[in-house]
Amino acid sequence: MDIKANLEAVKKSFVNPSCQLIAVSKTKPLEDLKAAYAAGIRDFGENKVQEIQAKQPEMPTDTRWHMIGHLQSNKVKYIAPYVHLIHGVDSFKLLKEINKQGKKIDRVIPVLLQIHIAEEESKFGFDQAELEEMLNSEEFGHLTHVQIKGLMGMATFTENTDQIRKEFRGLKNLFEELKKRDLPPFVQLEELSMGMSGDYQIAQEEGSTMVRIGSAIFGARNYSGV
Repeated sequence: MDIKANLEAVKKSFVNPSCQLIAVSKTKPLEDLKAAYAAGIRDFGENKVQEIQAKQPEMPTDTRWHMIGHLQSNKVKYIAPYVHLIHGVDSFKLLKEINKQGKKIDRVIPVLLQIHIAEEESKFGFDQAELEEMLNSEEFGHLTHVQIKGLMGMATFTENTDQIRKEFRGLKNLFEELKKRDLPPFVQLEELSMGMSGDYQIAQEEGSTMVRIGSAIFGARNYSGV
């Protein structure tokens, strides 16, 4: 597995060269992360807290850890001191817990709000009504230790590119609409995290600023024993 060559091929295939690449290293061994690091990658995406905890001390201190999977509230405290960005904030309860843990250690934690855009029930995220309810609540305006940097979404797993494009475009439209609103200062909508190995080019065409790519860099995952 030539990780450096894979990275170069992925970057060459970018529709938008300024889009940030998050190397999704979940289930991958440390030597693969170190090879990607040596090839210039600093942003790594993991979906399990225990995996970040195991890898974080073994990687250089300028490694930026992105929590991209579903995060349970009771696990926030373990990554709060060093996580660079939490992509999958899919409930107000989770956002309040991140704020609570940030307050404990006097750190403002950057997050993205995950929006449910897929037609699959298995995907997490806010729907429109849940998002509106949170944004309009008095409690939301009193958060002090989170910074909402943007939105994240996962398209339906399908070969229907028209559907994928429609879902990404819908998220981009929501992103632009929210930017026009009078929201608290800790909401600074800059990032739109959408697109993975199978659909990142479509995502970039539809306005993604950040793509999460794993198998195209590291090869297929082996989930046995994980």
